[in-house]
Amino acid sequence: MSAATTEVRASTDVLLIGGGVMSATLGTFLNTLQPDWTIDIFERLDDVAQESSNAWNNAGTGHSALCELNYTSENADGSIDISKALNVNEQFQVSRQFWSYLVKTGQIANPRDFITPVAHMSFVWGDRNVDFLRRRYEALKDHPLFSGMRYSEDPEQLRQWMPLVMKNRPTGEKLAATWIASGTDVNFGALSHLLIKALKEKPGVALHTGHEIEDIKRGSDGRWNVRVKALHTGQTRTVSARFVFIGAGGAALPLLQKTGIPEVRGYGGFPVSGQFLRCKNPDVIAAHRAKVYGMASVGAPPMSVPHLDTRMIDGQSTLLFGPYAGFSTRFLKKGSLLDLPRSINGGNIGSILAVARDNWALTKYLIQQVLQSNADRMKALREFVPDARDEDWELVVAGQRVQVIKADAKKGGVLQFGTEVISSADGSVGALLGASPGASTAAPIMLNVIRKCFAAQLPAWDAKLKEMIPSFGQKLSDNQELCETLRKDTTEALRLED
Repeated sequence: MSAATTEVRASTDVLLIGGGVMSATLGTFLNTLQPDWTIDIFERLDDVAQESSNAWNNAGTGHSALCELNYTSENADGSIDISKALNVNEQFQVSRQFWSYLVKTGQIANPRDFITPVAHMSFVWGDRNVDFLRRRYEALKDHPLFSGMRYSEDPEQLRQWMPLVMKNRPTGEKLAATWIASGTDVNFGALSHLLIKALKEKPGVALHTGHEIEDIKRGSDGRWNVRVKALHTGQTRTVSARFVFIGAGGAALPLLQKTGIPEVRGYGGFPVSGQFLRCKNPDVIAAHRAKVYGMASVGAPPMSVPHLDTRMIDGQSTLLFGPYAGFSTRFLKKGSLLDLPRSINGGNIGSILAVARDNWALTKYLIQQVLQSNADRMKALREFVPDARDEDWELVVAGQRVQVIKADAKKGGVLQFGTEVISSADGSVGALLGASPGASTAAPIMLNVIRKCFAAQLPAWDAKLKEMIPSFGQKLSDNQELCETLRKDTTEALRLED
């Protein structure tokens, strides 16, 4: 049992699978709302937050639609649809409120250990893209959730905002950018460690690393019998749980399939791996402090939006550019090549074949990405950093993302690029499938799990939830005064004044 922190209980109230930000967030919510419940967290690796939540496997943008152009689409009449951007930003504000509560209650001592203010920018070139960005700015600038956003086509202003991007850029290009100071960089690996560290200090909460889930079956008493294996000793035992949450990143789908709940029928997964160029030159890193997002190539999936990112990881500033997509049949970075084929069954084969039929553009894009040379990757980088030198950058492999495939009455199956909570009818098991915006919206996603799986307890928990999330039950986009108050409050609590 060398990798486990405690002996495995034979019975528990809440069993969380996966030691990333989702399980850490849900565990924190449930422990705060019902401190007398026992909670056991099982992680396959020897430490928590080593897969999707790890800083090097996660963009860490603090997705709030301040710079991500794929959250604002153009309607047929030329107007800009900002509804998705408002929703994503609203969700991130919920996460900020949750983290602020943890800081105020002493569960997180120093918010700078996981969150840092970094300006968010959108950057485009070419007449058509500049026109789009201008109209996007006009649609967003007066909304309280996007207060403080600025727009410019002036090269001198752009040079102040992003000197590295503008240095030695050819003159005469039609350029535009938006800039907003309220953006953040979030180290979700560090956040997960902080949350789980605080949880482990609570009575009734236990973490078990180096433990793999082998099976999940419902017992005759309605509880879930979860068979776990201690990887360092080979010992296998069964834990009876009243509620099971599967927050295991890409591995959530095959684990959910083991439960046999009818709600999982029709769901499949499509794995996509990511790569980034990481800067090795301290002078180049120091010359840039912003997250600069561009526009995705025609035919490319939303998660491929190119961005030049300042990251704060373990107290060090670094610089990444990407992502470059890849393909692997693994559902986790440290998973098995058999993950994808093993996930295909009679219940989802129709959905998967329909998605394969309808997404040849994505298939072509992934093939092109896999076949890219370093010269191709550097060419893409030089659209953002004209002076980029090969010797200053190295290729690093990011985490695996498993996109949701779900049944569709008209098409047979559709590929979904968001996240989805799936739960049993009785709420005794829940799981999170999908990727972006993922970790940034962990708090609102886990509130959705609570609504779905703990409806009977919600009336008793309402007051505490409003203490943790002051906007709980309201929409900030409908209440400008509350929006401004909470933005100011969370900025102060999280020490985001730069």
